[in-house]
Amino acid sequence: MRNWLLPEYIEDVLPRDAYRIEKIRRLIMDKLFAHGYQFVMPPLLEYVESLLAGSGSGMNLRMFKVVDQLSGKMMGLRADMTPQAARIDAHMLNASGVTRLCYASSVVHTVPDEITRTREPFQVGAELYGHSGIESDLEIQRLLLECLSVSGIQTIHLDLGHIKVFRSLIRDSGIKPEFEMELYAALWAKDVSSLKELVHTGLNTRLDKPVQDALLLLPELYGDNTVLLRARRYLPDFPEIGEALDQLEHVARELEPYVGQIIFDLADLRGYHYHTGMVFAAYTPGCPAPIALGGRYDEIGKSFGRARPATGFSLDLKQLSRLTDMNDYPMGILAPWKPEDGNLAEMVQQLRANGQIVVTELPGEDDQGRRGCDRTLVFRNGNWEIDPVSPDKVI
Repeated sequence: MRNWLLPEYIEDVLPRDAYRIEKIRRLIMDKLFAHGYQFVMPPLLEYVESLLAGSGSGMNLRMFKVVDQLSGKMMGLRADMTPQAARIDAHMLNASGVTRLCYASSVVHTVPDEITRTREPFQVGAELYGHSGIESDLEIQRLLLECLSVSGIQTIHLDLGHIKVFRSLIRDSGIKPEFEMELYAALWAKDVSSLKELVHTGLNTRLDKPVQDALLLLPELYGDNTVLLRARRYLPDFPEIGEALDQLEHVARELEPYVGQIIFDLADLRGYHYHTGMVFAAYTPGCPAPIALGGRYDEIGKSFGRARPATGFSLDLKQLSRLTDMNDYPMGILAPWKPEDGNLAEMVQQLRANGQIVVTELPGEDDQGRRGCDRTLVFRNGNWEIDPVSPDKVI
C-alpha cells in the first residue's frame, strides 16, 4: 500500500476548492453574526455518552470511537455538532432567555451518507435555544434561506414536515417500542406494502381503525398545499395534528416569496429520534440529496439537565461549495527578490494591506515562482510598477 493513499471517502481539499469553501464559510458566518448568533468551537473528541445525548441510536453507528488513555473511558469523534451545541447551552452557558449559537468545523462519519459524499463533512449550523413558538422556527428557516442565497444557490426548494403528526397518532395506542420503530422505518422509506402489513397484522393489534387509516394515508400526503387540505379532511381531529398543520400552513405562507417551491411531506420522519416538531430540508436543482436539514428538537438538552426549547439547521459546506459557480480564485503579483530595496518592500507591504496577494520570488527560483501570479512588479523610470504577465506564461 502506498503511504500517500487516503482511506475511502476521505480526501484532501486542494487550493481552489479550499478557497471556495473558505469564501462561502466567511459569507455564511458573517450572515449568522449579523443575526446575533454567537460562534462556538466544541472539541473534536468527547465522551460517547455526551455526543449521543438525545440523538438516538442511529448516531452511535455513525461515530468513530477510541479509548481515552487517561481515563479508560470510551470517547467518540463527533459525527454531529448539534448535541455539542445543546451541551454548551445547557451546561456551560446556562443562560436564561434566548440563546443563539453557531458553529463551523469538520465532523467524521464511519460511512458516507450518500455514495458520492465524504466521510468528513464540514458542518456549518445555527441553533436557537429558549423559545418554543413558531416565530423561532421561522427565524431559523429564513436564516437558512439567506445563508444559501449568499452562498450562490439561486433556486431553493423547501420540504416541510412535522413529527407531531405521527407521534400524536400513536401516542395513546400503547404499542410496543419495537413496533413503533418498525412503523417509523416503513413510513420513512415510504414502503406501503410493509406499512399495510404492520398496521393490519403487525406486532400490535390495538390500533383503532381511524389511526390505522391515518397511518396508511401518511405516505400519500406528499405534495403542494393541497396536502394540508387532505390532511385536515382525513386525519383524526386530534388537537396536536391540527396545531401541526396550522404551523406548516403559516410557515409556508411566510416563506413562499423566498423559495422556488414548497413541498409538504407528512411521512418525513427524518431525525425522528430527537426531533419534536417541524422538520425541513432544502434542495436545489442538480442535487438529489438535501443541501441543508433542520427542525425543532426540544428534548435534546434534557440529558444535560436542561430541556430547553430548541430549533436549528446544519449543512455540509463541502457539498454546498460544489453546487456554486464561485470560481474566482484570486491571482497574485510576483515581486522580485530585492531585500535591500526599501521602496519595493514598502510597496509590497502596502499592496498586501490593500488585500492584494504578493508573492516574493526566492533566490534561484525557477518559473514555478510565477505559479498563481498574473502580474509582476517591474522597476521603470525610478518607480516600481505593476505589469500584466503574458497569459501563456501564467502557471
